[in-house]
Amino acid sequence: MSTDNGGRRHGHQTDHTTNGADGASWEEDWEDEYGPAIRATCRQIKLWREGAGLTQQELGDAIGYSLGMVSAVERAKRLPHPDFLTKADRVMGADGKLAAMKKDVEEARYPKKVRDLAKLESEAVEVGSYTNTVIDGLLQTEEYARALFGLRLPSCSEEELERLVAARMARQEILTRHPAPLLTFVQEEATLRRPLGGRAVLRRQLEHLLELSELRHVKIQVMPTEIEEHAALSGSLRVLSFKDRTAVAQNEVQLTSRLISDPKEVRILEMRYGMLRAQALTPRESLAFIRKVLGEMT
Repeated sequence: MSTDNGGRRHGHQTDHTTNGADGASWEEDWEDEYGPAIRATCRQIKLWREGAGLTQQELGDAIGYSLGMVSAVERAKRLPHPDFLTKADRVMGADGKLAAMKKDVEEARYPKKVRDLAKLESEAVEVGSYTNTVIDGLLQTEEYARALFGLRLPSCSEEELERLVAARMARQEILTRHPAPLLTFVQEEATLRRPLGGRAVLRRQLEHLLELSELRHVKIQVMPTEIEEHAALSGSLRVLSFKDRTAVAQNEVQLTSRLISDPKEVRILEMRYGMLRAQALTPRESLAFIRKVLGEMT
């Protein structure tokens, strides 16, 4: 996401969706503003190791990582885990210099598209989201997110799955941010009934929705399948509004997430989302509906 001289946010297409689990690639994608810092960190690890008179194998043995991992980290082919930095710092006597790099490395582990979205969300004063296939990413439990990412095709490794889950959970910091933005969600009834991860995972997810609905700045609405009028049949959408009275929108299809900043297109999606909220159950009615679905699972 970039801005022009007037502060307008430019729309672009990405290869990583934000609420579902689809995507074209799951390679490490930190070659952006984090690239120089990551490469410098990896060079420092090598320099400290050599200064300590250790081979890669000896360092790996001392901190509990394989020779291959140490080699890949030093060549900047793999990102060092924060635990790797902490242990390496201690073993090589770096006096906190390596451990101090954990924050940047941890942020770089999240997919770039997630970092871009999280930045937008951190600046927004209002976020509106309609999701028609899964529970919105900001509302997902960790177990639900893990089950969702586990369904991706082609499948990802266990390490990559955990990275994606961690990134999704990190985005949810917006729920406890102060001052709190207004967060509104419209969920299709089908998303409340699809047992991703099994009935126990779904039950906990529904309970989580009820818990989040107690937050004064969070409004969750349900669009029942039986309702005839529907303003967003073209698919999921998100609208984010900012302090400077600008707004961006986002829509998703398989393999593609598109950020929209053209004022005309944003207004259309704002109109559709506003109409959708009017057509859906009210927040109070929606809570009763979620409780009903939860009760049917017992």
